[in-house]
Amino acid sequence: MREQTDVLVLGGAGVDTIVHVPELPLPFADSYMIRPGIETRAGQSGDFVALGLDALGLRTHHLDMIGADHEGDLVRTLHRERGIPLTEAPLASGTKRAVNLVGPDGRRLSLYDATRTHESDRFEESTVRELATGTRHAHVVITQPCAFTLPVLREAGATISTDLHNWDGADAYHETFALQSDLVFLSTTALTDPERTMRDIADRGRARIVVATAGADGSYLLYDDELTHTPAVTPPAPVVDSNGAGDAFASGFLLGLLNGEHPRRCALYGSVAGAYACTVPSTRTDAIGLEELLARAAAVEKGHAADGTLPAGDTA
Repeated sequence: MREQTDVLVLGGAGVDTIVHVPELPLPFADSYMIRPGIETRAGQSGDFVALGLDALGLRTHHLDMIGADHEGDLVRTLHRERGIPLTEAPLASGTKRAVNLVGPDGRRLSLYDATRTHESDRFEESTVRELATGTRHAHVVITQPCAFTLPVLREAGATISTDLHNWDGADAYHETFALQSDLVFLSTTALTDPERTMRDIADRGRARIVVATAGADGSYLLYDDELTHTPAVTPPAPVVDSNGAGDAFASGFLLGLLNGEHPRRCALYGSVAGAYACTVPSTRTDAIGLEELLARAAAVEKGHAADGTLPAGDTA
C-alpha cells in the first residue's frame, strides 16, 4: 500500500535559465555584459510548490511529464536531493524550460518555450487515480495536460487547489482550472476589477476560497462571501527575486488549510512564506521552514512587529 500523501502536486516541473539584466524593461542594444552571470537550474511553479510544502513538513508527491534530456536530469536531481517523490511520464518534446530576465529590484520577465508541450500530451489515468486515492489534497498547476486530471482527482475524493497566476479573467484555458477547483489562487496583475473576478469564480465554480495576491499590496481573501485584505509582510532580508513568491504563498496557505486553520490565518502564513521567497536568489531554490514560518506569523499576530521581524532575543 502506498504511503498517504498530504499534497499531490501535478505539473509545473521544469528548468529556468536565469539572466540578470540591468533594468526591466530591457532597452534595445546589440549586446549586454551580464553579471553575476547566466545560470540554469531546475525549478518552475510545480517544483517550487512541492519544495515549499516539503520544507513545511507536509508529505508531498510530484507528478509531471518530463523529457529524457539534460533539463529532465536537473529536475530529477532536484527532487532526489530534496527527498521529494517524483512520478514522471515521458515527454517526447523535452522538459519544460524558460528564460527568466531578473532586474536589480527582483522583478522578472519569464519567456516560456511553447514547443515543449502539445495538446495531445496526457497522463495515464490509472497513474493519476492511484496517486490521488492516497492523497489529502491535490495542487494542480496550469501546465498541459493537467486540466484533464481534474475530473479524476474529483472522483478520487481529493480537494483541489490551483494557481491561475496572471489570468485576465477571460481566457478559457485558465477558466477550466478556475471553475473546477475548491481553492483558487491568482494574481491581480492582469485584472481590472479583482473583486469581481474573484466573486465570479466563486459564483460559477466550486471554489469555497479565492485568494488574489497583489505583491507589495498584500493579498485579498474571498471566503464565506466576505472579502478581506491581508497586508504584505516585510521580507526578512533585501528583495533579490520575486520568482517563486506566489508558489511559496500557496505552500504556506495550504499548510494552514490542511492543519485546520481559518483561511485568514492561512493567508498570513502565505504572506510570510512569499516574503521569504523574495529574499532567495534566483539561482537557488530555498524555502522557509515550519519553525521560522510559525515564529514570524506569531510575531505579526502578537503585534511584536507589523513587518514580521522577530523581536530581539527571539529566534526562528
